[in-house]
This record gives sequence, structure tokens and C-alpha cells, in this order.
Amino acid sequence: MSNESSNSRKIFAGPRLKRLRRERQITQARMAEELDVSASYLNLMERNQRPITVQVLIRLADVYGIDPREFMEGEAEQAIAEIEPMLADPVLREIGVPRSELQDAAEHAPTLLAAMQKLYRAYLAAREASDAAAPRRADPDRTEAIMQESPVDRIRAILHAQRNYFAELDQAAETFASDFALTGHELFFALSEHLRARHGIRVRVLPLEVMGERLRWYDHHRRQLMISEVMDIPGRTFQAAYQLAFTDCDNLLNEITRKFDPGEEPARRLLRVTLANYFAGALMMPYGKFHEAAELVGYDVELLAARFGASYEQVAHRLTTLAKPTMRGIPFFLVRVDSAGNVSKRFSSGRFPFAHFGGTCPLWNIHAAFTEPGNILTQVVELTDGSRWFSIARTVRRASTPYGAIMPRFALGLGCEMKYASRLIYAKRLDLTSIEAVPIGINCRLCERPACPQRAAPPVLRPLHVDEQTRSVSPFTFKDL
Repeated sequence: MSNESSNSRKIFAGPRLKRLRRERQITQARMAEELDVSASYLNLMERNQRPITVQVLIRLADVYGIDPREFMEGEAEQAIAEIEPMLADPVLREIGVPRSELQDAAEHAPTLLAAMQKLYRAYLAAREASDAAAPRRADPDRTEAIMQESPVDRIRAILHAQRNYFAELDQAAETFASDFALTGHELFFALSEHLRARHGIRVRVLPLEVMGERLRWYDHHRRQLMISEVMDIPGRTFQAAYQLAFTDCDNLLNEITRKFDPGEEPARRLLRVTLANYFAGALMMPYGKFHEAAELVGYDVELLAARFGASYEQVAHRLTTLAKPTMRGIPFFLVRVDSAGNVSKRFSSGRFPFAHFGGTCPLWNIHAAFTEPGNILTQVVELTDGSRWFSIARTVRRASTPYGAIMPRFALGLGCEMKYASRLIYAKRLDLTSIEAVPIGINCRLCERPACPQRAAPPVLRPLHVDEQTRSVSPFTFKDL
């Protein structure tokens, strides 16, 4: 075998190996012993200074019950996909970093790339803050920028690093779900009774005239959890479970928050809210039962919603959290957009390359879902890197809307890599070997597909070509580099 062939088979997945060790809460010394390697060699593998050998992969599968293919997937490619939008920024694109150097950095210095992303997000936040403050000129003498990553971006980065999975919360939620199941009552009633009996908290569903724009309001002094009548049963159950996270699992929320050190107070509070929301979904859809049901029904979102008394969006969100090492589900991604294309929610337990700024590709049928409200649309899409994904899209609503009020309109896109599509009920009647994929990009500025009739802006990495004599189907044409 040639050296080139041998090198192509080397697997560098240090961050993934380190994440597995931390998930299992074991030391390097213990993992090294269980994998039958030295602690120093394990340290080198975690730092991507040594490849993960076939023998180590076999031991990982035997000892920890993981699928070796997960370590063979292109984590370096995912890191590159995430860093390329940053390098496409006008501030950086003139440097022209070759992809070969990105590949080297992704394989050998993934922590450095993560630091660069964090710095870039802080730069974007400072630039947006500066632009917003410019008309007001509140402090004309201040010249230095406040380089601070936004709390939302910080929490999204934590979720991404965790693959949207928190084992401690799932374990706690499953325990509570088992206890509540023994009562024989439906979940909302069982939650309400627990809050009343254990904590003296009264759960009340109140009319719109009392709640106004608030969907949930906990009055600490009167010890009342008030929920608006506009919320449906899944929404009411979720809010009661969310409150339970703060009454019974507050120490756990604090422990996880300290572990990830999100930064200043707004970010800490936002992470606690995010973790409480995770707990609520895990309580309504306990990991073991939900994973088993999802596999049994082919990940039928609407059927799972009916079975677990949840909403379509709650189930779709829960599907992105099935990353337990010994009981993994399909690694889904989820994105929620409004009718203007603004992204208000994105989660992933896989490697889908979300854009960190800008909208989504208009050729993706998540936008077409608004023309067929309530219907599930399926589509196979192909990104510019050649990867193929199976996605489903459907509109959702968050709460009932009184007559005359503005009705929020959202569409959810839920998808996975094509290699998992055969396990989905939505693909059972499709010939996945011959289906034509729709070519899409992350967004217009990061997409270099020529002759796209939906293009709204030229790609930032290609020089614009203006021809006075020719009109293409695309309003922008560009030169090859």
C-alpha cells in the first residue's frame, strides 16, 4: 500500500474522542487502560497528534458501545464548513486562506479554529452594537470597541459542542417521568399535583385578559404558576415541566452552567433557561421510550406527537437530542424560519453547516411550506460540497391567536444525511438511489453555484463579472478564481 493511500485512511478525531471521555466522566488514565493504550498516547490522540487506529476503534466499540463509523465521519470537514463563512467576510477574504491549510488546522488544531470562531462572533457582536449605537452617539469620546460575544451565540456554541445532548438532564427527567407514570394521571395533572404537594405552588390556567402578552408567569411571592389559556395542552404541560426544572433540579442546572462557564450574567441565565427547556422536553418524551418509539414508527413526527402528548415542534426539537452514546437516534438538524427567512432556531446533533449570519437558500422547500400550511413537504438537497440531505418541512404555530392579533408564522425544517433516510417513514415510497437532489447553498453569499435564478447576492469569494451585452438567468455573474 502506498504512503498516500495509507495516509488517506488515518482517522483524526481527537475532539470527538475527548467529548466521549467527558460524557462518560472518566479520566484519561482510566480510558487509556480500558482502550489498552498508554495515557500519553491517548493524550496525543485527543490532541490530534496521533491518528485513531483500527484497533482503538474496535476497543471503543467493545468497551463503550459506540458506532465506529461516527469516528470515521468527517469532523474536520464539519469544522472547515463552519470556518469558511468566517473567512468569506470582507475583512478576511483578501487573505485567501487555501483549503489545504484549513484542512491541516481542522485536523491538528481544532481548538484554535474554535477560538477563531469565538473571536469572530465577538467581532460581529461588537460591529452590530457599534452600528446600532452610531445614530445615538451616546458617548462621542469613547473610541474602543466592546468585544463581547452575544449571549445567544455563546449558548448556541455550547449546544453545538454538546451535539444538543445533556446526559444528566435526561437521566433526571426519566426518573421523574417514571414516577409520574405510576400515578396513573395524565402528565399535566401529575405535574400540577407535584408542584402543589411538594412545593406549595398552585398551577393556574388564566384568561387572556389577565395574562396579556405573557404565556407563562411564575409569581414567587404568591407561589403561583400562571399559564395563558391560549396555550394548548402540550404547551401547558411543557411550561409546568419547565417550572419543575427550577424547583427540583435547580442545583443540577447550576452545576451544568458552572461546567460550561457561559460568561456574564445574561448568558448564564440564558443557559439555565435553555437547560430547563431541555429538561421539560425530556420529561414529556423520556429518552428510552421516545427513542424506541421513534425507531419503531420511522420517526413519524406527527404520530410521535400524538403518542407523547407533545406538539410537532416539541417532537422535532427532541429528535435533535438523541445523541446518547449507547442509544443514538438519527442525527437530525432542525432550523426554524419565519416567512421573511429569518432563522430563529437551529439545533443539530450532526454536522449540517448552518450559516452564522444571513438567511437560508430560497430553493430549500422550508420556504415553500408557507404555501401549504400544515402539510409535510419532503425534499432531497445537495450542498455545494456534494453532501446530500433528506429534509422535511412543515409550518407550525406556537399558541392560539385571538382575532385581530398578529399571528406568528414559522416553518420547521428537519433533516438528516441521506445515509439515514431509509429509516424515515417519509422516504419509504421513494427510490432513494435515483431521486434527483435540489442543489442548494448555505446562503447566497456563501454559495458559488452559477446561473441560479434565485440568487439575491453575488458570492463573497468570487469577483463580480458585469457584462453589458448579456443577461443571464441570475442577476449576478462572477468570475472563476
